[in-house]
Amino acid sequence: MALNVGTDAPAFTAKDSEGNTVSLSDFAGKTVVLYFYPKDDTPGCTKEAQSFRDKYADYQGKDMVVLGVSKDDEASHKKFKEKFGLPFQLLADPDGTIIKAYDVDGGGYAKRVTYIIDGNGKISHVDEKVKTDSHAQDILAAMS
Repeated sequence: MALNVGTDAPAFTAKDSEGNTVSLSDFAGKTVVLYFYPKDDTPGCTKEAQSFRDKYADYQGKDMVVLGVSKDDEASHKKFKEKFGLPFQLLADPDGTIIKAYDVDGGGYAKRVTYIIDGNGKISHVDEKVKTDSHAQDILAAMS
């Protein structure tokens, strides 16, 4: 069961594909789209990432940050980003700390759930019924 709308988003710190340390607090005041996915470079996860890539300019235009999270390590994320030209950060959560904090543990992988976190750090929207090929557009529609 995912976290509820109105809940404070759990704080986290993780490494991205370039080895940079990223924390939720880095984005205070901005809307964050935090999407969890099972595995780099698998068919559904690739479609979902490509949907965010293809709509990325729309997210930037709304001053929204997109962050993808899976249990894959930094090297896997780097390959995935390069292969598909992904312009947003992918966060490595190999021990599942963030996945557990956001209650999306699928037993060894992250369940496909997306949280929208407002500028005050509160969860404003939860999507547990992700359609991988249209997900980025679906989130934008939910935000308007």
